[in-house]
Amino acid sequence: MNNSAFRWLAGLVTFLVLCLVACSPKSPETVELGAEDVGPGHVPEVVVVTADEFIPWLESENWWGPIQRSEQLSVPHVMISAIRPAWVTRAQAMTVQQKKQIFYRLMLPLVMHANEMVMERRDGLSRAQRELDKDGKVSADSLALLKKLALLLPGIDAEKAGALRADGPALPGMVDDLLVRVDIVPPGLALGQAAYESGYGTSRFAVQGNALFGQWTYGDAGIKPREQRASKGDYGIQAFDWPFDSVRGYYINLMSHRAYADFRNLRAQQRAAGKPLESLVLADGLLSYSERGQAYVDSLKGIIRKNNLDVADRAVFRDEPMRFIVTEQTASEADATRAKLAQMRESGELAGIFERMNL
Repeated sequence: MNNSAFRWLAGLVTFLVLCLVACSPKSPETVELGAEDVGPGHVPEVVVVTADEFIPWLESENWWGPIQRSEQLSVPHVMISAIRPAWVTRAQAMTVQQKKQIFYRLMLPLVMHANEMVMERRDGLSRAQRELDKDGKVSADSLALLKKLALLLPGIDAEKAGALRADGPALPGMVDDLLVRVDIVPPGLALGQAAYESGYGTSRFAVQGNALFGQWTYGDAGIKPREQRASKGDYGIQAFDWPFDSVRGYYINLMSHRAYADFRNLRAQQRAAGKPLESLVLADGLLSYSERGQAYVDSLKGIIRKNNLDVADRAVFRDEPMRFIVTEQTASEADATRAKLAQMRESGELAGIFERMNL
């Protein structure tokens, strides 16, 4: 795929409505959490509107206005491709409520898409568990999945994962451990953390690196804070090619990092008790997400309650294919973008970009 074309599409979105508290030893790219059902050549629709047309477009999609708590939230499967500086400028001219509503409406599909991907893998783990109970070994497909997901486990590197056998004695315990780790995050919780950590997508880290959850990294790869604390080492905020990559990294972080064992165990307890996974309940497992500890959890719960984000916990996607939304400032820019996208679609370049996004 042409890298310049990839960066070009990533730079299209000029208007966003849209942790490692300690550095994880595994990058988000280490574990494969892409979707196998989006194969080569699959090209989602890309909707191009001007900034002035954006909210009217949301209205036309029935994705604007008051949310009724008594009704299940039905969400369009619309994804954004980047966070741009223009969002910061436009957000400053909006009311706080409008800025929040735009952010949540374009953030929620990213989180829900991640949850769908996670549930595919969780279903695969349950299948592997049934195979082990019945035959004492797993199928080839299940073994392939376990080799990927084993990288979430402490002490498992690519070499050890690759050496797993279908009848290996360690597999039952490994599957049990992975079922605790590989599970959804209630959307309201993820929305609250993204809002808190990124300032509703207006932080320097969000704009420069699509970073929505304040995930740390060390060395030269991250975006350096303006006031770096020497006692914490040479850290930075991890940058991502796409906003969804930041969401993916956040999920993998919660699945793998030792700091979030309490979160995973609380979630597993709720599962075992047959209770729904709720944002306000599972927030209590995130004491280690911030140095603020309980104060952070209290602030996070306040954001969830004040903005009714727990309504999103039981949201569902509408029965429609995935689309992307691109906003340009003027009608002439929007026309030029549509023409460029048509050329890229015809040449196959656009298909390559979407394949690389691993959605």
